[in-house]
Amino acid sequence: MTEQQPKIVESVTPSTHVVAPKDVVAEEKSVIPFSPSDSEPDDSKALFIFEKIQGVADEKLFEGSVNRDVALARVATEKRLSLIKAWEESEKSKAENKAHKKHIAIDAWENSKKAAVEAELRMIEEQLEKKKAEYAEEIKNRIAKFHKEAEENRAIVEAKKGEELVKAEEIATKHRASGTIPKKLLGYFKCFSIEV
Repeated sequence: MTEQQPKIVESVTPSTHVVAPKDVVAEEKSVIPFSPSDSEPDDSKALFIFEKIQGVADEKLFEGSVNRDVALARVATEKRLSLIKAWEESEKSKAENKAHKKHIAIDAWENSKKAAVEAELRMIEEQLEKKKAEYAEEIKNRIAKFHKEAEENRAIVEAKKGEELVKAEEIATKHRASGTIPKKLLGYFKCFSIEV
């Protein structure tokens, strides 16, 4: 409203006051021709200009109230639009903040669920590792048991072998001393002799 502030212009007679906008006065002043040959301004021209401004000012005075109403309506509209724009921006920022908070809550929920599942997975892996260790221990024990049984069986076989060798030596010593031939060996030789 600083551009359209009213300006009081005094006429030659002090009782008459005319209110005219700045832009009207500026336009009227630019219309006045100035001749460089005139070194002093002429008073008659000044009165004429004032009268012309006064006539324009009277018309503008009537139009000024209409313009003022239009200007006030425009200001009210601009105020209403700026309030609506401010409300819109406020609502948008509220919506963005709300969405941001929900995103943060969703991220926190996702992270907690991931952590819970990962903890469960670690627990299952630990249980599987324990079971694996238990099964490995059981397998090692079974292998050791089989190895022990095999060693015992080998020892038994070696013992029987040793007994049979000792027995064979005793029988061979007995047959040498008596001069007889063992019967089982003869049967073995008889098979070969018959086939030949």
